[in-house]
Order: sequence, then C-alpha cells, then structure tokens
Amino acid sequence: MINVLVIDDEKEVGTFFYHLLKDKGYAVTLGHSYKDSQQKIMERSYDLSLIDVMLPDGNGIDLLKEMKKTHPACKVIVMTGYSTVKTAVEAIKFGASDYIEKPFDNLDELEELIDQLLKRPATPIESDLEILADRVGFVIGEHLEMKHLVKIAYKIAKKNVNVLIEGETGTGKEVLAHFIHQASLRSENPFISMNCGAISESLLESELFGHEKGAFTGALKEKKGVVEIANKGTLFLDEIGEASMATQVKLLRVLETGDYMRVGGEKICKTHTRVIAASHVNLAHAVAEKKFREDLLYRLDVVKLNIPPLRERKEDLPLLIEFFLKKLESPLTFSNEAIELMSQYTWPGNIRELFNVIKRSVTLAEDEVSIITPPFLPDKIRHSKIHPTKLLSVQKKTDQYTTHFEPYVMDKVKQILMSWKSDQAIDLDDILQEVRQLEDLIGKAFVTKALKETVGNRKEAAKMLNITERKLRYLLKEKGHFHS
Repeated sequence: MINVLVIDDEKEVGTFFYHLLKDKGYAVTLGHSYKDSQQKIMERSYDLSLIDVMLPDGNGIDLLKEMKKTHPACKVIVMTGYSTVKTAVEAIKFGASDYIEKPFDNLDELEELIDQLLKRPATPIESDLEILADRVGFVIGEHLEMKHLVKIAYKIAKKNVNVLIEGETGTGKEVLAHFIHQASLRSENPFISMNCGAISESLLESELFGHEKGAFTGALKEKKGVVEIANKGTLFLDEIGEASMATQVKLLRVLETGDYMRVGGEKICKTHTRVIAASHVNLAHAVAEKKFREDLLYRLDVVKLNIPPLRERKEDLPLLIEFFLKKLESPLTFSNEAIELMSQYTWPGNIRELFNVIKRSVTLAEDEVSIITPPFLPDKIRHSKIHPTKLLSVQKKTDQYTTHFEPYVMDKVKQILMSWKSDQAIDLDDILQEVRQLEDLIGKAFVTKALKETVGNRKEAAKMLNITERKLRYLLKEKGHFHS
C-alpha cells in the first residue's frame, strides 16, 4: 500500500488531505509539528510527503532534508503561502519534487500533481529534460553544477514565477530562458526577447510598452510593445541592469499588477506575460550602488539561476565542440592537440566566443584538411599558457592581500568584543553582518594563501584546505572581497 505523510500544524488542512488521500486507497499519517513529524519519519517508510514550510516549532525545509536523507525515494511536495514562495523554490534545490501554494484554489490540479508523482517512476525526469534541451539547442553537458541548474529550471518552469538569470556575457542566458519557456505551460504562446542594453534609453520605454500615434516625433502610427506582444507568453529581458530608473519603476508596476500604459497613452492596459530577466552583473551589488531598484530586484529574484562560465565547465568542451560542428553542418573534427589547447584557454567570452572560434576554424580548414589542428586556432588560444611573469604578478597581489589580513581581523574582533562588553543598546543584525563579512574574508584569505603555496594549483590547494575544488571556487568568486 502507498504510504503518505502529511505535515501541517493546521488541523483542517490535515483533515482535508486525510480524506482526499484515504478515498484514493492510500495509507495516511498526519504530523502537526516539527518534533512530532521527526518521530513519524523514523517510524516507517513513505512514498509521498506533503510538508508545510512554516511550522510552530521548526522549519519545514529542515524536515524535507531529514525525509530525503532517511527515505531518498520519497517524493516531497512543499506547501507554502505566497510570502514564502521563494523558500519553497529553494526547497526544490534540496530535493522537493514540487510545491503548492495555499490556499489550494484548484483542487483538480492538486490531485493531478499528487497522482503524477505517485505514478511516476522513481527515476528522474532527465530523458524529457534532455530531449527538450536538445530541441532548443541548450547543451547541458557533464558539469554537475550545470546539471543541477537545469533540473531546477525544468521544475520551476511550470510555475507562474519570475526568474532571474545571472552569468557572464556569452554563457547562454537567453538559451536557458528559451528552455524554461518551452518547458512551461506557456510554450504555445510567444517567447519575446529584448536586450535592454542594446536600445537607447529614449527608445527603450517605447519598445517595452508601445506608443500611441503622435506620441513623439516620428511616431507615425500606433505600435505595440513587447510587454503586449508577449501576453500569456514569456518576455525575456536581457541586461535588465541597463534599464533607467524611470523604466525600472514601470517594469515594477507590470510585475506587481500587470498594468502598463503605452507612451503617449492614457488607457491602462493589462498583460499576463511571465518575465525572465538576465544580467551579466550582480544586481544585488547594483542595488547597493544605487544603480538598480531593490523592490524590482525583489520581484524578479523569486528564482535565481546562475550559469557557470565556460572556464569552470571545461569537461563539456568536447560536447560543445561536437554540438557546434553539427550546427554548422561541418564534417570536420578537432584533433586532441587542438582540444587540449582550447581547454587551457580561459574563454572570457564563454560559449559565444567558443562558437565564433569553431566557426572561424571550420572556415579556414574547409577544403584543406579533415581534422582541425592547432595551426587553425587563433593565436590567443595557441599561446594561452600562463607565463612566469604573469604568475609572479599574481603572487605579488597575493602578498598585498595577506599583508592586510591580520590587522583587519584583529580590528573586526575588537569591534565585536566592544559591543559585547557595552551596556548600551546594540543592533544585533549589524553585528551578525560583521561576522558574515569576517567569515567571507577568512575564507578568501586561506584560499589565496593555499594557492600561493601550491603555485596556483587549485586541486592541490583544495586538498591542503580539505575542501572541494567547487568550494574553493565559491570562496574565491562569490564571497565578499577585502578592501584595505
């Protein structure tokens, strides 16, 4: 018999699910608190669990982690209110199969979700995911972080939530946005893409919202904007950080209410488009620098996906090369020596640069050879190895960084201790923020020191620190930077 565990402190919710699932022939166990549910998780195995995010004595996400650790095959649906949707999306990263919002407006959809999860085989939905990715030209590859990112994207695609994609220029943000659109319930409706950084500020508002005839010089006829054209579909706004503050205010209104007005118009229009935004800059940093509205970021950042740069997923180079050769309809291949040189290059332009290099090499090699060898590669790739002088420069920067480390740490610790000893009122959030900044600094300092001692060998540095290379990259690239 199928066993289902329902965890919710609202007894009427538990009663509702008890009768709904009992009528389907399932064995139902109810949990009403964190502590109570911990015991129930240990008592038997379950095929499905519905867990409320907010419990009076604990966090539903922690129960999710315990459930997946104790019963890895158990499907989990997280229940959440609107204000905790972002938390529910995070739950998917910890293994939740899906989430549902309270109150349950559509009971048919709820039943369908439960039935699908219980009837679906225990194996992941990777086959469907890979077929769809191949259809839109999105190469997933073997990089673990990339595989995880695409699984998250696939799961949240059917939800009516906004998505923020961050990543360096050329990493494939638009292709990922198209993948999400195709995996969503909006796939039959338009996918409209617009680069906010490629349009002048004076024209951006008109392109977004449209304009009425005679709204400005040159407006000879009425024009629809992309917000209107993408109605019921998906609107992908690339480089959204380039939009002016005035445009950001109007975009915020669209996200909050769906309302907008054409330039020169007086009538309020309505759109039901889903917005996927992208930026090559960190928008949280842009908010801190007063270059981006915090309330707009809050609306966009319900789900954030960060695409890793190509230099961090070089194991995927052969797959990407094969994909682009197929796209170019070229019978040529790259020699092992050429691929080895390409793997040593840092690819600042990422996937876009890789495609351009492959296209150039194919053009040069066509009618000459059947295998592309190093001479057909650009000079920047053939001579991409790090020279000793460059390594010395890096070491000098490391010395400069570590010189300021000790006094900075001592100063921070002294400030925290002074607050501890003070009899005056304090702001605990400020102190905890100081501690987090100190943690960031210490992590980066130890990694930098280890890299210096291993002459830049990341694998050896990670082994020296007893951390993974992924953790090492995280500390180097994502944590805060020390300023002397």
